[in-house]
Amino acid sequence: MGPPAAKSAYLGWVSAAIAGERGASPAIAAAEHDLILGYATGYEAADVAVFVRSLRAAYAGPVVLVTDQEPALLAFLAEHDVASAPPARLPDGAWRPHPVMQRFAAFDRLMSERPWARSVLMTDVRDVVFQAPPFDPPPLKSEFFVEYDGGLKGHAFNMKYLRGVGGEDVARALADKPCVCVGTVMGPRESMIRFCRTLLMLAAIPRSEIGGAFGADQAACNIALHLGLVEGEASPNYGRIATIGLTPSADLSLADGRIVNPDGGISAIVHQYDRHPALMAAMHERWGRGFEVRERRRGKSLSERGRKLKESLARRLPELR
Repeated sequence: MGPPAAKSAYLGWVSAAIAGERGASPAIAAAEHDLILGYATGYEAADVAVFVRSLRAAYAGPVVLVTDQEPALLAFLAEHDVASAPPARLPDGAWRPHPVMQRFAAFDRLMSERPWARSVLMTDVRDVVFQAPPFDPPPLKSEFFVEYDGGLKGHAFNMKYLRGVGGEDVARALADKPCVCVGTVMGPRESMIRFCRTLLMLAAIPRSEIGGAFGADQAACNIALHLGLVEGEASPNYGRIATIGLTPSADLSLADGRIVNPDGGISAIVHQYDRHPALMAAMHERWGRGFEVRERRRGKSLSERGRKLKESLARRLPELR
């Protein structure tokens, strides 16, 4: 008699998410093109306006956002030639991970359906603004982007989830490595597919619902890169991408409607600009006209707090081995 099969809510979800058959999209199949993917469920047009409009000022190629199928949002995306894909359907009451994990199964599927894709940018949506062509120069391998100069050991959130996903020894071994952000990752299509699947399977290590939690994506990304499970490099902050959530506001400025980095440079992509009220207002003034300002969501509804408590308790329950 063989060993008992491993069971967890996450394992059940991930096996269905990434092991199914893939089709091929006939769209734009005659030639290679770069591709931008984002996951924007729960958002309205006002939430994605800065992203979409700034992107279309810098990039004319294919873009697919996973969104709710709300008519006003779909009309806005169609106006800017941005494709929408619906989120995966699951039976009512079925367990599902946090959207930050669901997105990588969706990205895997979307890339698998688009063999014509050359380089792929997988990116957050609500807090990203574009300032120049994102694929110039083209990435030769996977690029991961540093978000904090103090390394992983100086970032309590990352260390917490490194311990949860990889264990104390792995967290300690990686503590001095660069702290890269999973919210913006770029590389050749085949490398990005491999990264998505590696991230999703790394999150299964605990065999608990921590694999589907907010933060597990960030931990699995850093583990995959720094243990050499995927090929790629950690690019310094303020290069192709500036991740500025932890940058002092006094070190950032504006010039001709664009965000200027502490070193005086201007990145093609700026992530987490909404952490700075002056930059948020400037980006909305330039790209969000016609929509109300959508501040960064900090509060949680009663139902969201209840869900968070339930998930926290589930992560602490022992699993049958």
